[in-house]
Amino acid sequence: MNKTDLISAIAAKSGMSKKSSEIALNAVIESIQDALKAGEKVTLVGFGTFEVRKRAERKGRNPQTKEIITIPASFAPVFKAGKGLKEKVN
Repeated sequence: MNKTDLISAIAAKSGMSKKSSEIALNAVIESIQDALKAGEKVTLVGFGTFEVRKRAERKGRNPQTKEIITIPASFAPVFKAGKGLKEKVN
């Protein structure tokens, strides 16, 4: 399922138009992104948790030259599925 399919599914289940569904979905995605950028955790009970984790600096290897390089520290968004989502999938 891609974003267009998701918008259609939201419209069908909610009775909203596809345009309204797209606006709502974009608002949810943007709100989650803004919260993560601010360092906040987003928890949707029964669905899961979005958060940002810090990745430490580490050593890596350039596959072409076999040279050892340093990969700088970074932040990575992660999602952990909640109990309700896990039960529904299984």
